[in-house]
Amino acid sequence: MTPRVRRIVFLVAGGVFAVTLAWTFRALPSFGHFNGAYGTALSRVSVPERHITDAVTAVNFDYRGFDTLGEEFIFFAAVVGVALILRAQHGERAEHSADYATGRAVPPTSDAVRVLGLGLTPPTVLFGLYIVAHGHLTPGGGFQGGVVLATGVLLIYLAGEFDDLHGLYTETALERSEAIGAGGFIAIGLLGIAIGSALLDNVLPLGTTGSVFSAGIVPLINASVGLEIAAGLVLLLTMFLHQTIVLRETSP
Repeated sequence: MTPRVRRIVFLVAGGVFAVTLAWTFRALPSFGHFNGAYGTALSRVSVPERHITDAVTAVNFDYRGFDTLGEEFIFFAAVVGVALILRAQHGERAEHSADYATGRAVPPTSDAVRVLGLGLTPPTVLFGLYIVAHGHLTPGGGFQGGVVLATGVLLIYLAGEFDDLHGLYTETALERSEAIGAGGFIAIGLLGIAIGSALLDNVLPLGTTGSVFSAGIVPLINASVGLEIAAGLVLLLTMFLHQTIVLRETSP
């Protein structure tokens, strides 16, 4: 396909998409006048039925938990796909450089950036754990908290060098953590089937509304998702940094 044909295809497809998007926007309710019966009902019943004070989390991990399971495995498949694309090829060998590749000058990390980055790492990780643990009580959850946790790991690299970051873990540990997080979601969902109910049925004690130990299986699912998202993003970060920083040469 020539560049001219690709541009024509893009413009036609983009035009159809723009028209369709504008048409759907016209059908949206006015701001502050949501009339969705499903959303209104869930906002009303999520607290008394599930002891969850965050209605969005109630939808994601309880009422619509099966859909979220599929979304989690989309992320899992994406990480696996990137890992396959960036994997070491046959006959390829890696040579570690001093945090830079040939022809790519990297300025040394200043003391201010090092102190600030390392100082921000503990509160960032703590905040990520808070977001994961309180996802059923306040806005947040495993997806958001996992991203925050991965950001804490990124700060270590920004405040130091690649070897400082890579010395904290192994890629095998990250791969296993991501697999445990993804598999944990399914294992928790199978609890319902194990006692004769349904997949992802909220079968554990609901506890006291507003408590961290409430909402049944939802906090456990949040923890599994947080582990998978954090491990997956750190694994992606590590693989991309390998491609950028580590010299790779194909032996003859």
